[in-house]
Amino acid sequence: MSSNLAETVAQELFNAYQTGQMVAQPPSARAGFDLETAYAVEGSLMRSRHAEGHRSAGRKVGYANKAMWRVLKLETLVWAHMYTDTLQFSEGSETAIRIKNPRSLKIEPEIVFGLKQPVTGGDAASALASVDWMALGFEIIDCPYPEWKFQPADFVASFGLHAALVVGQKVPVTSDRLPSLVEELAKFKVRMFKAGAMVEEGSGKNSLKSPALCLAELGSAVARRFPDEPLGAGEVISTGTLTAGHLTTASDRWTCEVEGLALPALTLTLA
Repeated sequence: MSSNLAETVAQELFNAYQTGQMVAQPPSARAGFDLETAYAVEGSLMRSRHAEGHRSAGRKVGYANKAMWRVLKLETLVWAHMYTDTLQFSEGSETAIRIKNPRSLKIEPEIVFGLKQPVTGGDAASALASVDWMALGFEIIDCPYPEWKFQPADFVASFGLHAALVVGQKVPVTSDRLPSLVEELAKFKVRMFKAGAMVEEGSGKNSLKSPALCLAELGSAVARRFPDEPLGAGEVISTGTLTAGHLTTASDRWTCEVEGLALPALTLTLA
């Protein structure tokens, strides 16, 4: 890994993030840019965000679909940090958000976990034992690359495409609920509506067969790559989209409803 390459790419992507400019070509088009370099870029971007006064608030995942790993030569999912200024908690069932410097936005419904203790891997039940609360959420992703064409390393290097995460009503995860939650998280369904019309039905299976399994896999992957930075108490974890990502623009109104899991519906309008 070239530290010079990582710092050069980090500066370019941070400038693009601040200005809302597109990036002419993804970093993976450069010789030597791989996933290790991408995580070095992600770390540099995190330091730049911290320097601006924005604390790391948690992590979001990408490629939570094992069917894609062999094609993309991945051994596990990938991730990037989220920040205090990109995380929004909804006080009710409906909220609005404004995205600064948008380029090409998509919206994704996801299960969000709030952690009460570190997660370093294990099965679904042990991962859920580290969870304080869960919620339905909308992640807004923003792609700086032309035509949404990129590789996993490009995803990691550009904040995981993260623009914002809107978190719905929190539901406590208590020890007596763990056995049933393991089952429910593998089977529940969601329905996405745009302006009242259903767009797509999704499932918990789309997040690595279960958002709980996705959390466990993320804990293991982070611990292997960054053993000194495991998933920790207080982090908010967004576990991957439950449907396809849908292009969205200002004034769009989206609602996600859940079946088979006791989470309230969430409605979001892009201001």
